[in-house]
Amino acid sequence: MTLNEKGEYKEMMQYVGVDVSKEKVDVCWLRSKDSESGKTKIKTKVFKNRDFEIITKWLKDTIGEDFSNIVVVLEPTGVYHEGLTYFLHEAGLQVCIGNPSDARAYAKSVGFKHKTDKEDAKVLAYYASHEPRNLKVWEPEPPLVRELKAMLRRLDALDKDQQREINRLEASEISGASLRVTDSIRGMIDALEEEIQRLKQDIDDRIKKDPVLAKNRELLQSIKGVGDVLSREMVVLFAAKKFSDAKQVAVYLGLTPVFRDSGTQKGKTVLSKLGPARIRAKLYMAAVVAGQHNMDIKRQKHRLIANGKSKMAALGAAMRKLVQICYGVVKNQQMYQPQTV
Repeated sequence: MTLNEKGEYKEMMQYVGVDVSKEKVDVCWLRSKDSESGKTKIKTKVFKNRDFEIITKWLKDTIGEDFSNIVVVLEPTGVYHEGLTYFLHEAGLQVCIGNPSDARAYAKSVGFKHKTDKEDAKVLAYYASHEPRNLKVWEPEPPLVRELKAMLRRLDALDKDQQREINRLEASEISGASLRVTDSIRGMIDALEEEIQRLKQDIDDRIKKDPVLAKNRELLQSIKGVGDVLSREMVVLFAAKKFSDAKQVAVYLGLTPVFRDSGTQKGKTVLSKLGPARIRAKLYMAAVVAGQHNMDIKRQKHRLIANGKSKMAALGAAMRKLVQICYGVVKNQQMYQPQTV
């Protein structure tokens, strides 16, 4: 946040909550407190996503031209928030990426009941004004990291496309489809495989050329259960996000346990599943392997199951443990040393 000469946070900061979806952007500005009622006035506006210049102009016309006093808080929403985040940062605004679980906890504590895009923007604005010291001003990632993130998303999309074609081939063969159809599907599978391998090689080459990324990947791959797939994801994640501890990583990846008190899962503890599902899916597969070959995680799994935990609960714990180990080797810059001999 902006500091004054005494090192204190400036007064009269302007707080703006922004909820970003694929098609639109909901903006909420906390204007001022009414002198009679003491209630905070708000001003809201809805824009089309990608109308970044219009959003910036509205902030300038509505709040003022001193962007150094404006704090904009967004939540990560896949890729949809990224373009706006970079644009607002380059325009000179202080942009913060709020932690989804913190914002939800705040909303619950102060009685926000409705779950709409407009309400989410309001929650973020109020959360920022009441908990400013919990916010961290966002800084853009290095160009290489941003490029690698985009390439990993593309790789994931190609993997899904290939799996869909494989499923179609299986269905076609079972149904006795014409040879022309099956040849077409096989050709598509081969083309996708070729591009997947080329893209993997490009990603790996870029990581190898960066000394820090190359070293971190080597450290990650010293962990049993962490192979090429997960190490690509985690090395880029740790380069893109500055986590203070392993717990923060688990929260970001949606691996923290949440107790359900309603619905069909009432009485059960499940993962929060906030954050990037793509990385979480790869962690799931890695945790399955680690539960068989990584003695630390294998011992934890057997202990939890012996204490009455379900296999899925033990697997969730294995995912958190794996993240903890990944964070530890990168932070300490040391190869993985199993605790269990």
